[in-house]
Amino acid sequence: MNTVYHVTIKELPEDMRPRERMLAKGEEYLSDEELVAVLLGTGTNELSAIELAQQLLRKYDGLRFFKNLTLAELMEIKGIGLAKATSIRAVAELGRRLALTSNKLPQIKSPDDVKNYVMEDMRYYDREHFKCLYLNRKNQVLALETISVGGLASSLVHPREVFKSALKRSAAAVILIHNHPSGDPAPSSEDINITKRLVESGKLLGIEVLDHIIIGDGRYSSLKSTNAI
Repeated sequence: MNTVYHVTIKELPEDMRPRERMLAKGEEYLSDEELVAVLLGTGTNELSAIELAQQLLRKYDGLRFFKNLTLAELMEIKGIGLAKATSIRAVAELGRRLALTSNKLPQIKSPDDVKNYVMEDMRYYDREHFKCLYLNRKNQVLALETISVGGLASSLVHPREVFKSALKRSAAAVILIHNHPSGDPAPSSEDINITKRLVESGKLLGIEVLDHIIIGDGRYSSLKSTNAI
């Protein structure tokens, strides 16, 4: 009888174990088989989780098996019980919903789009609110966050606060927005100076500041359009 040596994941060096590599480097550094192994959790008596993942990927044309195989079909595979099969189907459905969500994200193509996105809320504020619109590489909105309320002093609009969320959300670009309670959206020298400071900070981080929109009462000003920045 031929002897087959079987190495479990626990017997691998730590820097070769999928979970440990994910914790140390991040999920983007893992291969497809390693990510599937993390999802499966365990293998079988004959196969480690990585080997089972490799078998699945080879047999079913890569990651397409997530989309195409039903629970019943998955459970026909040796080593895939109800728990693993439901986890695979759950991940497939989450991926489908995430794709739909991404396609529905509003896209910002012009200063008018920014105005339409925020005007009805911001035109009535009785104090200055400084907000950031964080965008992905397709200029789709990832988030709109309030950075400060009560004025546009340098101490309140610090680059750290502006770019902290951009980094957390892996934003490719940011649009600065604040309102003038007076209703007049003309930029002040302070508005321009702070914007230039944030533009330079963004360059250092590789995050582009696309514009600074000032909201008045039914009117707005774009510092980019007026060549103020």
